[in-house]
Amino acid sequence: MKENAARGGGDTERSLAVRAVWFLLVGWWATGIWLGVAWFLNVTIIGIPIGIKMINKVPKVLSLKERDLVDAEGGSGEQPYGLAVRGVYFVFVGWWASGVWMSVAYLFTLSIVGLPVAVLMYNKLPFVVSLYEY
Repeated sequence: MKENAARGGGDTERSLAVRAVWFLLVGWWATGIWLGVAWFLNVTIIGIPIGIKMINKVPKVLSLKERDLVDAEGGSGEQPYGLAVRGVYFVFVGWWASGVWMSVAYLFTLSIVGLPVAVLMYNKLPFVVSLYEY
């Protein structure tokens, strides 16, 4: 097992076999519940911080996969959109678009063939919710 250097902690990457068993026994149904609770918290406005944290943890709930913290280009992580733009986007688009996005991604999750598409959609979910880029 590899040490997860990006986190700086004691987390280790789990084997594909362990992740597959987790997905088959727990991940597929727990992800649906997790997404529903996260979306509800986002809609309540007060729960947004917890809802966003939950959205960022979807890959771990689905298959015990840690989210990559560095983008493919090795960018600095600076956001192209300011907080005000992201807030307006969330109020008018993000809250409902994320509900549709999560529903479609979860339908892909339920089919083995669509699972790779679902994982890609879950990785883009923070952007759909609030224009946040990793």
